[in-house]
Amino acid sequence: MMNDDDSVMEPPQIVAPLEHPLWPEIKAKLKTVYDPEIPVNIYELGLIYKVELGDGNNAKVEMSLTAPGCPVAGEMPGMVQDAVRAVDGIGDVEVELVWDPTWDPSRMADTAKLQLNMY
Repeated sequence: MMNDDDSVMEPPQIVAPLEHPLWPEIKAKLKTVYDPEIPVNIYELGLIYKVELGDGNNAKVEMSLTAPGCPVAGEMPGMVQDAVRAVDGIGDVEVELVWDPTWDPSRMADTAKLQLNMY
C-alpha cells in the first residue's frame, strides 16, 4: 500500500507486479537509469510501460523513449536490461522498445514534473 508521499513518485500508467517480492528492488534499479539529456530517471519519466515477471523470475520490460529520434535509443534498452538483471533472484531479462502508445508527459510521475518545472 502506498502512502500519499509514495504516490507522487509513481508513474500513473505503469503496469507492474506491485505485489511481487522482487518488485521493490526492480523499481529501485530502474530508477538508477537516466537518459543523459534529461535529469530525471526513466522510471519517473514514465518510460517504463510494463514489467512482467514469469516462471523463474524471468522479466519482460516494455519501455519507450521520449522521442523516436532519441540519441540513446540504441543504448537505453541495454541499460534497462543491465539494471533489472542486477536484481538478486531475477532470471532472464528481455527489454522491448515500443512506440504504441506514444510517450507523452501525462505518463510522468509528479516528482518528474516537479523536477522539470512542468507544473
